[in-house]
Amino acid sequence: MQMPRFEVPEALVMEILCKLPVKSLIRFNCVCKYWCSSFQTPRFISKHYHNNLKNNNLNPLLQRFDANANLPFFSQLSVEKDENFLVKQNILFPFFIHDSSHVWGTRHGLFCSHNSWMNEFEVAIWNPSTREFKILPPSAVQRPTYPGLTCQHVIFDCGAFEFDFKTDDYKFIRFVTLCSIDSESGIESPDDVSQVELYSLKCDSWKEIPSPNYTPFDFYLSNNCLDGICYWLITTGNSPYEEVMILSFDMANEKFSVSPILEVVGFFSEINILVLVFNGSVGVLVSPVEGIDKSFDLWVMNGGVWTKQFSIESIPGVVNPLGFWKNDELFLLNTNYEVVLFDPSTQELKVLGINTSLDHHREYVSLFFYVESLVSINGIQEHKDHIIRQLVGDASNKY
Repeated sequence: MQMPRFEVPEALVMEILCKLPVKSLIRFNCVCKYWCSSFQTPRFISKHYHNNLKNNNLNPLLQRFDANANLPFFSQLSVEKDENFLVKQNILFPFFIHDSSHVWGTRHGLFCSHNSWMNEFEVAIWNPSTREFKILPPSAVQRPTYPGLTCQHVIFDCGAFEFDFKTDDYKFIRFVTLCSIDSESGIESPDDVSQVELYSLKCDSWKEIPSPNYTPFDFYLSNNCLDGICYWLITTGNSPYEEVMILSFDMANEKFSVSPILEVVGFFSEINILVLVFNGSVGVLVSPVEGIDKSFDLWVMNGGVWTKQFSIESIPGVVNPLGFWKNDELFLLNTNYEVVLFDPSTQELKVLGINTSLDHHREYVSLFFYVESLVSINGIQEHKDHIIRQLVGDASNKY
């Protein structure tokens, strides 16, 4: 006797599918047209992303630099069951064509990278889960001109990538400094001109934003944006008694504001300060400039009040902090160019076996965390053969 056919309701099928990795969903696009179209709906994309967010499915991506090839690249880290971090694959992007590339933020699984070389500047948005990327159009913002002066350099000092909930739009903001010289003598002008540009993915265009008359620092860990607002460090006063403030930009109303930082932090010349988002709050990680054994204080701001979250005392041989992992563990870079993980609850330092000795440039070593998403940026698809490569001599790729 033929068994009766059992059909699973489509709603239940979609509920199951939205819990799968992006790689599996991409393969399932060819199953049927209904599945393919469903994966592209805002409802499915949002539900899939929030499932990953709820389950804390963070993916670490280590930005490094190959000094031999003079190119930056990313190493995608994989977390095994025994909590060992292994290099899953190395990725070289088509828009990373020179050594001056920098990631200005991640949001909803999307990365925003700024690549500058001589007088050519490119910005790209990239989804590492779907392998889709989009190179943004050049800015049409007019540069001011002054009699007797010639613009010699255009410097992009800092930026941030964030989602505007009000308009359902992804935006990228960058600070621009124009350096000019005297047209006759060739002497550099002491007065630089600052501009601020804002890109909208929905409009696919740039516009100028009134400058706050501050040039922020790009010192932050992994992410400097929260709930549609971006945060940077700025300084006031004269060296060596410069004091630190926080400059913020609201993507919704497109306005800047300045707020004080806790007084206990002290002067900028005596300490290192990094802005970060920690457990849903804006915070700063503070460490002394001097000394080999580093100590760290983490402060967070809630309701306009700064409170110390915890202190980490005397970690030997640490050069730079890279970012916080689950359970408040802190990724660090040590003096041997190795990535290590510090657990503040046990005070244990774990060497992960990921060596960045190829880099020889500590300032290029950064760590970013993202949640897989299906968000489309109306870009083009990477060619796998051109993107994924095994870097020669990369001793960290032991898997």
